[in-house]
Amino acid sequence: MQSLKELIDQLPPELQEEVRDFVEFLLDKKVAKFKAKKEGELKLDWRGALCDLRDKYTSVEFQHKALKWWGD
Repeated sequence: MQSLKELIDQLPPELQEEVRDFVEFLLDKKVAKFKAKKEGELKLDWRGALCDLRDKYTSVEFQHKALKWWGD
């Protein structure tokens, strides 16, 4: 069985960069969860991400739409 490094080394450079980005994302996510637990604070950097949908859906309509997106 090949190691993760060996598998990544077989990828072309642009895909290796995607792997690096994904690993950094996972590390950031883990660190953010750890900090939130440690400090007792929630990270709200997503706040405002759906503001473009504000005029398109009511909150109830959006909940129903989200449930459909998530597969009920």
